[in-house]
Amino acid sequence: MKINEALFAGSSTRISERPKQAFPEFAFIGRSNVGKSSLINMLCGNRKLAMTSSKPGKTQLVNHFLINRKWYLVDLPGYGYAKMSKSGQQKLARIIRNYISLSPDLVMLFVLIDSRHDIGKIDMDFLIELGQNRIPFAIVFTKGDKSGSNALAMQIEKNKEQILEYWEELPPLFVSSAETGMGKEEILDYIESVLNKLNNN
Repeated sequence: MKINEALFAGSSTRISERPKQAFPEFAFIGRSNVGKSSLINMLCGNRKLAMTSSKPGKTQLVNHFLINRKWYLVDLPGYGYAKMSKSGQQKLARIIRNYISLSPDLVMLFVLIDSRHDIGKIDMDFLIELGQNRIPFAIVFTKGDKSGSNALAMQIEKNKEQILEYWEELPPLFVSSAETGMGKEEILDYIESVLNKLNNN
């Protein structure tokens, strides 16, 4: 799949404020500073589409982008930003849960995890919660250009083993780099395959 058009369709804090025109939604989420906005911009070929910042916690709204006038790419706030106030963290958690649990058009949630590290407790707790609530998800290991190929492969295998401690089979997995474009074709082709299945049902 090639993204020819990505239009900002609106920001919201609750489901009732979503864009009125319904399309399948593919949402992206991860810990603050995992490279979410950079990945979204890379997928869309537009460096200025999603707001990027070296300061974590920049995205505090649910942002919808209409892709090729066929589906929404949804940029969700990051979770686990320790320097935010407790009330601020709780507010973001409510916004995230409200969208994930109530959006009738959410097809797939891409959870972004830094490829250089083990899956942390915050990330694993989040994945387990998704499993318990039967939210379909895929994992994108970001910053795949930051390690050598051997170190990257070893870390990904280690992370797969972590996941298999809780699940009988692995969810869809991707390795990406916003710098090099790694993973772009794989992620977009996967989204296209999911859309094709939806259209054939």
